[in-house]
Amino acid sequence: MWAQKFGREVYDVFSTFVDLDYREFVEFTTSILPGIREEFMVDYIRELGMDGRYSSLVWDTAPLGQTLALLQMPAVLLEHLKMAPRIYARLKTSSINKEPILKIIDRWRALSADEMEFLGNRVKFVIVTIPEALAVEQLEGVFSELSRYGLAVSEVIINNVIQEDDSAFLRARAAQQKRYLDTIYGLCSDTRITELPMFPYELKGRYRLKEVERVLFP
Repeated sequence: MWAQKFGREVYDVFSTFVDLDYREFVEFTTSILPGIREEFMVDYIRELGMDGRYSSLVWDTAPLGQTLALLQMPAVLLEHLKMAPRIYARLKTSSINKEPILKIIDRWRALSADEMEFLGNRVKFVIVTIPEALAVEQLEGVFSELSRYGLAVSEVIINNVIQEDDSAFLRARAAQQKRYLDTIYGLCSDTRITELPMFPYELKGRYRLKEVERVLFP
Protein backbone atom coordinates (compact mmCIF):
# COMPACT_ATOMS: atom_id res chain seq x y z
CA MET A 1 0.00 0.00 0.00
CA TRP A 2 2.88 2.36 0.75
CA ALA A 3 4.51 1.57 -2.58
CA GLN A 4 1.24 2.17 -4.41
CA LYS A 5 0.67 5.61 -2.88
CA PHE A 6 4.16 6.99 -2.29
CA GLY A 7 6.73 4.59 -3.70
CA ARG A 8 7.15 5.94 -7.23
CA GLU A 9 7.29 9.54 -6.10
CA VAL A 10 9.87 8.88 -3.37
CA TYR A 11 11.89 6.73 -5.77
CA ASP A 12 11.66 9.53 -8.31
CA VAL A 13 13.50 11.84 -5.91
CA PHE A 14 16.08 9.35 -4.62
CA SER A 15 16.89 7.97 -8.06
CA THR A 16 18.33 11.36 -8.99
CA PHE A 17 21.40 10.57 -6.86
CA VAL A 18 21.16 6.82 -6.07
CA ASP A 19 21.39 4.08 -8.71
CA LEU A 20 18.96 1.48 -7.32
CA ASP A 21 16.34 -0.81 -8.82
CA TYR A 22 12.79 0.22 -7.86
CA ARG A 23 11.91 -3.08 -6.19
CA GLU A 24 15.13 -3.01 -4.12
CA PHE A 25 14.40 0.60 -3.24
CA VAL A 26 10.89 -0.19 -1.89
CA GLU A 27 12.23 -3.13 0.12
CA PHE A 28 14.97 -0.92 1.57
CA THR A 29 12.76 2.05 2.48
CA THR A 30 9.94 0.04 4.06
CA SER A 31 12.19 -2.24 6.10
CA ILE A 32 15.22 -0.15 7.04
CA LEU A 33 14.69 3.58 6.56
CA PRO A 34 13.48 5.07 9.90
CA GLY A 35 10.01 6.58 9.92
CA ILE A 36 8.60 5.32 6.61
CA ARG A 37 6.28 2.74 8.21
CA GLU A 38 5.18 5.18 10.91
CA GLU A 39 4.55 8.01 8.49
CA PHE A 40 2.40 5.82 6.29
CA MET A 41 0.48 4.35 9.25
CA VAL A 42 -0.57 7.81 10.46
CA ASP A 43 -1.53 8.82 6.93
CA TYR A 44 -3.58 5.64 6.45
CA ILE A 45 -5.51 6.18 9.70
CA ARG A 46 -6.02 9.85 8.85
CA GLU A 47 -7.60 8.85 5.53
CA LEU A 48 -9.87 6.32 7.26
CA GLY A 49 -10.97 9.03 9.69
CA MET A 50 -11.60 11.63 7.01
CA ASP A 51 -13.47 9.66 4.35
CA GLY A 52 -16.81 9.61 6.18
CA ARG A 53 -17.36 5.85 6.27
CA TYR A 54 -17.09 5.62 10.07
CA SER A 55 -18.58 7.67 12.89
CA SER A 56 -15.47 6.97 14.97
CA LEU A 57 -12.34 4.83 14.94
CA VAL A 58 -10.73 3.08 17.90
CA TRP A 59 -7.00 2.87 17.33
CA ASP A 60 -5.46 0.42 19.82
CA THR A 61 -1.80 1.32 19.61
CA ALA A 62 1.37 -0.61 20.31
CA PRO A 63 3.09 -0.34 23.72
CA LEU A 64 4.20 3.04 24.93
CA GLY A 65 7.66 3.49 23.41
CA GLN A 66 6.63 2.41 19.93
CA THR A 67 3.52 4.60 20.03
CA LEU A 68 5.46 7.72 21.00
CA ALA A 69 7.86 7.07 18.12
CA LEU A 70 4.90 6.66 15.78
CA LEU A 71 3.26 9.91 16.88
CA GLN A 72 6.51 11.87 16.73
CA MET A 73 7.41 10.80 13.21
CA PRO A 74 5.29 13.31 11.22
CA ALA A 75 6.79 16.13 13.29
CA VAL A 76 10.33 14.77 12.86
CA LEU A 77 9.84 14.42 9.12
CA LEU A 78 8.40 17.93 8.96
CA GLU A 79 11.53 19.29 10.65
CA HIS A 80 13.72 17.42 8.15
CA LEU A 81 11.74 18.77 5.22
CA LYS A 82 12.22 22.33 6.44
CA MET A 83 15.93 21.83 5.68
CA ALA A 84 15.22 19.97 2.44
CA PRO A 85 15.54 22.96 0.07
CA ARG A 86 19.20 23.38 1.06
CA ILE A 87 19.87 19.65 0.72
CA TYR A 88 18.05 19.07 -2.56
CA ALA A 89 18.44 22.47 -4.24
CA ARG A 90 21.03 21.17 -6.72
CA LEU A 91 18.59 18.52 -7.95
CA LYS A 92 16.50 20.56 -10.35
CA THR A 93 13.99 17.96 -11.60
CA SER A 94 13.11 14.36 -10.90
CA SER A 95 14.46 11.71 -13.22
CA ILE A 96 11.16 10.19 -14.34
CA ASN A 97 8.42 12.80 -14.76
CA LYS A 98 10.72 15.85 -14.66
CA GLU A 99 8.68 17.50 -11.91
CA PRO A 100 10.77 19.96 -9.85
CA ILE A 101 12.23 18.18 -6.81
CA LEU A 102 11.36 21.02 -4.43
CA LYS A 103 7.74 20.89 -5.58
CA ILE A 104 7.59 17.20 -4.65
CA ILE A 105 9.19 17.94 -1.27
CA ASP A 106 6.71 20.76 -0.65
CA ARG A 107 3.94 18.19 -1.16
CA TRP A 108 5.52 15.86 1.41
CA ARG A 109 5.88 18.74 3.84
CA ALA A 110 2.17 19.56 3.46
CA LEU A 111 1.32 15.90 4.09
CA SER A 112 3.32 15.83 7.34
CA ALA A 113 1.64 19.07 8.44
CA ASP A 114 -1.77 17.56 7.67
CA GLU A 115 -0.91 14.51 9.76
CA MET A 116 0.14 16.65 12.74
CA GLU A 117 -3.07 18.67 12.40
CA PHE A 118 -5.06 15.43 12.35
CA LEU A 119 -3.31 14.04 15.45
CA GLY A 120 -3.67 17.33 17.30
CA ASN A 121 -7.28 18.20 16.47
CA ARG A 122 -9.11 15.06 15.40
CA VAL A 123 -7.68 12.37 17.71
CA LYS A 124 -8.55 11.84 21.38
CA PHE A 125 -5.74 10.18 23.30
CA VAL A 126 -6.76 7.79 26.08
CA ILE A 127 -3.94 6.41 28.22
CA VAL A 128 -4.48 3.07 29.93
CA THR A 129 -2.28 2.57 32.98
CA ILE A 130 -2.14 0.51 36.18
CA PRO A 131 -1.49 1.64 39.78
CA GLU A 132 2.05 0.29 39.98
CA ALA A 133 5.45 1.94 40.29
CA LEU A 134 6.80 1.59 36.75
CA ALA A 135 3.56 2.60 35.02
CA VAL A 136 3.21 5.69 37.20
CA GLU A 137 6.88 6.55 36.65
CA GLN A 138 6.30 6.55 32.89
CA LEU A 139 3.11 8.59 33.01
CA GLU A 140 4.65 12.02 33.59
CA GLY A 141 7.06 11.49 30.70
CA VAL A 142 4.20 10.51 28.41
CA PHE A 143 2.25 13.69 29.18
CA SER A 144 5.38 15.78 28.64
CA GLU A 145 6.27 14.07 25.35
CA LEU A 146 2.76 14.36 23.92
CA SER A 147 2.53 18.01 24.99
CA ARG A 148 5.81 18.71 23.20
CA TYR A 149 4.09 17.86 19.91
CA GLY A 150 0.84 19.63 20.75
CA LEU A 151 -1.04 16.41 21.55
CA ALA A 152 -3.34 16.34 24.57
CA VAL A 153 -4.58 13.38 26.63
CA SER A 154 -8.37 13.43 26.97
CA GLU A 155 -8.75 10.56 29.46
CA VAL A 156 -6.75 8.25 31.69
CA ILE A 157 -8.09 4.77 32.48
CA ILE A 158 -6.58 3.06 35.52
CA ASN A 159 -6.90 -0.67 35.05
CA ASN A 160 -7.03 -3.45 37.68
CA VAL A 161 -7.92 -1.23 40.65
CA ILE A 162 -8.71 -3.31 43.75
CA GLN A 163 -12.04 -2.16 45.13
CA GLU A 164 -12.88 -5.14 47.36
CA ASP A 165 -10.87 -5.61 50.56
CA ASP A 166 -12.45 -8.66 52.18
CA SER A 167 -9.14 -10.43 52.77
CA ALA A 168 -5.78 -9.51 54.26
CA PHE A 169 -4.17 -10.03 50.87
CA LEU A 170 -6.54 -7.66 49.06
CA ARG A 171 -6.32 -5.06 51.85
CA ALA A 172 -2.52 -5.07 51.54
CA ARG A 173 -2.65 -4.75 47.75
CA ALA A 174 -5.29 -1.99 47.94
CA ALA A 175 -3.11 -0.04 50.40
CA GLN A 176 -0.15 -0.44 48.04
CA GLN A 177 -2.19 0.79 45.10
CA LYS A 178 -3.53 3.83 46.98
CA ARG A 179 -0.28 5.79 46.91
CA TYR A 180 0.05 5.22 43.17
CA LEU A 181 -3.58 6.20 42.63
CA ASP A 182 -2.96 9.41 44.57
CA THR A 183 0.07 10.14 42.37
CA ILE A 184 -1.93 9.56 39.18
CA TYR A 185 -4.72 11.86 40.35
CA GLY A 186 -2.12 14.50 41.20
CA LEU A 187 -0.44 14.24 37.79
CA CYS A 188 -3.71 14.16 35.85
CA SER A 189 -5.74 16.69 37.79
CA ASP A 190 -7.02 18.35 34.60
CA THR A 191 -7.83 15.08 32.84
CA ARG A 192 -10.83 12.79 33.13
CA ILE A 193 -9.88 9.67 35.09
CA THR A 194 -11.80 6.39 35.11
CA GLU A 195 -10.97 3.51 37.44
CA LEU A 196 -11.61 0.05 36.03
CA PRO A 197 -11.81 -2.47 38.87
CA MET A 198 -9.96 -5.74 39.03
CA PHE A 199 -12.56 -8.38 38.22
CA PRO A 200 -12.54 -11.82 39.88
CA TYR A 201 -12.85 -13.55 36.52
CA GLU A 202 -11.61 -13.32 32.95
CA LEU A 203 -13.40 -10.71 30.85
CA LYS A 204 -14.55 -12.97 28.05
CA GLY A 205 -17.93 -13.02 26.39
CA ARG A 206 -20.48 -10.35 25.64
CA TYR A 207 -22.10 -10.28 29.09
CA ARG A 208 -18.84 -9.63 30.93
CA LEU A 209 -17.72 -7.04 28.39
CA LYS A 210 -21.00 -5.25 29.14
CA GLU A 211 -19.77 -4.92 32.74
CA VAL A 212 -16.70 -3.10 31.50
CA GLU A 213 -18.86 -0.94 29.26
CA ARG A 214 -20.95 0.20 32.23
CA VAL A 215 -17.79 1.39 33.99
CA LEU A 216 -16.16 3.10 31.00
CA PHE A 217 -19.39 4.62 29.60
CA PRO A 218 -21.70 5.15 32.60
